[in-house]
Amino acid sequence: MSLDPEIAARLKRNPDGLVPAIAQQYDTGEVLMLAWMNDEALHRTLTTGRATYWSRSRGEFWVKGDTSGHVQHVKSVALDCDGDTVLVQVDQIGAACHTGDRTCFDAGRLGTLG
Repeated sequence: MSLDPEIAARLKRNPDGLVPAIAQQYDTGEVLMLAWMNDEALHRTLTTGRATYWSRSRGEFWVKGDTSGHVQHVKSVALDCDGDTVLVQVDQIGAACHTGDRTCFDAGRLGTLG
């Protein structure tokens, strides 16, 4: 099986065939991480309920939590208005970041405006 053709037609991929995927904690809105998906990763995510991404560095699929135990149970998936970013709302078990932190976005603010 493959990604629904109607969904695939809406995606605007980069030259490598990927779209950025933002993982967000479904109940708090906390932004956890950014990863990449191709059509197959999105199909697997939609059909298994486990967040599946494409590793650009390893050149292979990875299911979040298969090696770390820090699983992302998918609650919903949405495509933005331009079709070039996927929002994956998840129930994150443990750390989302490869550094062991809850979120990849806690390395310090670059600035505060207003």
